[in-house]
Amino acid sequence: MTEGANVEFSEREALLFHSEGRPGKIKIVATKPMATQRDLSLAYSPGVAVPVRAIAADPATAYDYTAKGNLVAVVSNGTAILGLGNLGALASKPVMEGKAVLFKRFADVDAIDIELATEDVGRLIDAIELMEPSFGGINLEDIKAPECFIIEQTLRERMNIPVFHDDQHGTAIIAAAGMINALRITGREMKDVRVVVNGAGAAAVACTELVKAMGVPSGNVTMCDSKGVIWQGRTDGMNQWKSAHAVETDARSLADAMRGADVFLGLSVAGAVTADMVRSMADKPIIFAMANPDPEITPDDVHRIRQDAIVATGRSDYPNQVNNVLGFPFIFRGALDVRATTINDEMKIAAAHALADLARQQVPEEVALAYGRAHSFGPDYIIPAPFDPRLMEVVPAAVARAAMDSGVATRPILDMPAYRQTLKARLSPTTSVLSLAYEGARARPKRVLFAEGEEEVVLRAAIQFADGGYGVPVLVGRDDVHDRLRALGIDDPGRFEVHNSVNSPLVPAMVDRLYERLQRRGYLRRECQRMVNRDRDIFGALMLQMGEADAMVTGVTRTYAQSMREVKRVLDPAEGKVPFGLHIMVGRAHTVFIADTTVNERPTAEQLADIAERTAAVARRLGQEPRVAFLSYSSFGNPPGKWLDNMRDAVALLDQRRVSFEYEGEMAPDVALNPEVMKSYPFSRLSGPANVLVMPGLQSANLSAKLLRELGGDSVIGPMLIGMERPVQIAPMGASASDLITLGVLAAAGIAR
Repeated sequence: MTEGANVEFSEREALLFHSEGRPGKIKIVATKPMATQRDLSLAYSPGVAVPVRAIAADPATAYDYTAKGNLVAVVSNGTAILGLGNLGALASKPVMEGKAVLFKRFADVDAIDIELATEDVGRLIDAIELMEPSFGGINLEDIKAPECFIIEQTLRERMNIPVFHDDQHGTAIIAAAGMINALRITGREMKDVRVVVNGAGAAAVACTELVKAMGVPSGNVTMCDSKGVIWQGRTDGMNQWKSAHAVETDARSLADAMRGADVFLGLSVAGAVTADMVRSMADKPIIFAMANPDPEITPDDVHRIRQDAIVATGRSDYPNQVNNVLGFPFIFRGALDVRATTINDEMKIAAAHALADLARQQVPEEVALAYGRAHSFGPDYIIPAPFDPRLMEVVPAAVARAAMDSGVATRPILDMPAYRQTLKARLSPTTSVLSLAYEGARARPKRVLFAEGEEEVVLRAAIQFADGGYGVPVLVGRDDVHDRLRALGIDDPGRFEVHNSVNSPLVPAMVDRLYERLQRRGYLRRECQRMVNRDRDIFGALMLQMGEADAMVTGVTRTYAQSMREVKRVLDPAEGKVPFGLHIMVGRAHTVFIADTTVNERPTAEQLADIAERTAAVARRLGQEPRVAFLSYSSFGNPPGKWLDNMRDAVALLDQRRVSFEYEGEMAPDVALNPEVMKSYPFSRLSGPANVLVMPGLQSANLSAKLLRELGGDSVIGPMLIGMERPVQIAPMGASASDLITLGVLAAAGIAR
């Protein structure tokens, strides 16, 4: 029932993440040009008066002329921050910013965090109600029970936009999806099962209400709190929300309630469920132990007792994670797109069924590869993976349909297939696949060598790499590396493997290997000895070649060309391949691959064709269908020039090879990327804007990539080095710790090959 993975990190790293560069995690970006006086006149006075009058005449047009229709307020007073308790409104701001990031990342919903410094329920309700003109929806977060029930219910009655308390309903929806599939596997139906809910807070009450709405009879649901069963007639510790779910029963303890139960929904505390309780449940029990960070009982403990049990938790390191990020971004996406006035039970149930159905479908290859196994519907896969790229298409469409069918949509969608296509286009699939690559690294951890282990940014990358579970960092550095790690807050620096090129026992074998390689290129043995002892890139590359690591990352202390020269003293290109560099520009709804940006100064036609083929392969591994453009200053011979033959010959070579992707050239960048300009060339074989740009030479490629990195608004990955015999990545000088980790993960995951 969390929105994040169970990943370890130091307090220093968490603070640096939030403080480096621009403090915080969100910013506001203008969506219209603001370059000229005319732009400003249209954006503000006097041009802004026109939409003002239009909205005054018809308030519904606010969705047409402002950002209201894609804007959600994430509101908290900080009275129940994660598992930290009541730390106040200001302390909740990092969490609310994080929630806003998840809205944008997963569903392209713009969200603004609003922290209100009051615990007075009436004042909080009044403040949120007054925000209705500004927002298309309200996401309540980290507000303690029972106040959260009053606040949400009152706001839903007063406001004409969706109000959704994710701590309640998000967990309930994802748990319901898992329950649908667990019942399917065990041959049960909602109307027949007996359910025990342990916990009486916001999420527990919401789970109870939703399973009843889905068909579980009220008398079949027993709710427990810290004092035991909530039974009719009990007076101790009761309130109106507990009383609504009190049942007539002789059971008084959780152990009593669990006897013969089919389903357990735990939203309480670690260790609340014992082995005897599990033994007492019905055949094929369904156990959702969702307490965080530690469940009521672990899946391992359950399966030692009951091999026939289906188990889910809130943790990412066990199968069947109940993760709220599967729900709230996509639910709001669908609700906003039909301008729903509320999020009702029908929409929640539709989301649960959509998630359940998605888990039953064949899992995409990129998801299976990332998790290290072929996921298929069954006891260990009843809930979709959080980074399944199909979530954006499936869940909002189901929610939107339910809103229309239940009469709360004010702008119905007339063409649902077209709507699903727009959903797919909202996000670049690359972002999902990159996330999957990280999950894949955690599923199949590798030894990744960081060659510049004395640099703070490299040490921070190594710390995050290890604590994130992405693999084992192997550091190359001097004897003080462990002291440097200790200075960065690591209590047990000895757990990090460090190799000193001066005294490593590997040195003699390395010298032999390097001398054998270079002796006929004019190098003496003592020169090879000196290179091994003094050059971290050579030492690291030799470790990689000798199998002491699975991948290598270097580059932050010297230019790319210098690092490449030293690496090539040890490593060869992969057989039959030309090495090249690849920058990836990842935008909100697009990804563009630029090659070769780092290696080949004047590639031949054969090399250009090879670069195009292998960049297209990388694009496919990152979820893109490649459309390749061979770029030039000339578009199909206009203007003519003497530097065009290589590009034309490369196209001819791809014609001969009968490749399985679109390609065209030679063409100028605007012809390759601008649909309006493309119309002037109806014979072009590209069905849409190119996403793989093969450059004519290193000068234009490197300049373009670096200009885009500095001036563009996209995230930039790379350069990625493709085509060496072993996975080695050379980062640019100035790379951040996150850049280094990404390169290490992509190398270890096999995407950069």
